[in-house]
Amino acid sequence: MSTAIATAVLISGSGTNLQALIDARNADPAFPADLQLVISNRADAAGLARAERAGIRTLVIPHRDYASREEFDAAIDEALEEAGIEFVCLAGFMRILTQTFMAKWRERMLNIHPSLLPAFTGNRAHEQVLASTATLSGCTVHAVTEELDGGPIVGQVAVPRHSADTLDSLSARVRQAEHLLYPAAVRVFLTGDQTGADALTVPSDMLMSFNTRTRYRR
Repeated sequence: MSTAIATAVLISGSGTNLQALIDARNADPAFPADLQLVISNRADAAGLARAERAGIRTLVIPHRDYASREEFDAAIDEALEEAGIEFVCLAGFMRILTQTFMAKWRERMLNIHPSLLPAFTGNRAHEQVLASTATLSGCTVHAVTEELDGGPIVGQVAVPRHSADTLDSLSARVRQAEHLLYPAAVRVFLTGDQTGADALTVPSDMLMSFNTRTRYRR
């Protein structure tokens, strides 16, 4: 009998990090996240088709149908509860969640952010990096708390920022790192074991690290 944890992924767009999670699940029967539900606030999110092809149930909850953020988040929470979800991954979900929702799912929800937190929080992280003197960029998977982009870090990948980088070239390099990091960080968060993550093949100009002290709590 599977001991994988019932998981939902929240998306708003193309779902490339969702695809990385799907690929990890397909490659490893022991992957600890059982991807059962994908929720999007946009009916045109390309990631919905990725989920459907993978046999994962999808649900669209348009944020514009609700008078407030609180009502929208309550609808998402109700859908998660009805589906028996125990763990949530945010993967390009472009809505700021309410304090109430984040408090309820604290220690049971991860987010991926395209910078080396705590540097370059919020939107337009790549633009912030390019406008700075930073020689490194990267991505971070962190537990979601009431502080925006401020939850405990689970894992990071550092990638070089080149002098000739454009927004497109930097974001493509970081996106490659995200696809490596998110499935590995989910494993570490849910199991506390980074053995499998340490065995990953990471490009020589990137550095991956994990914090096993940040753990999933039911």
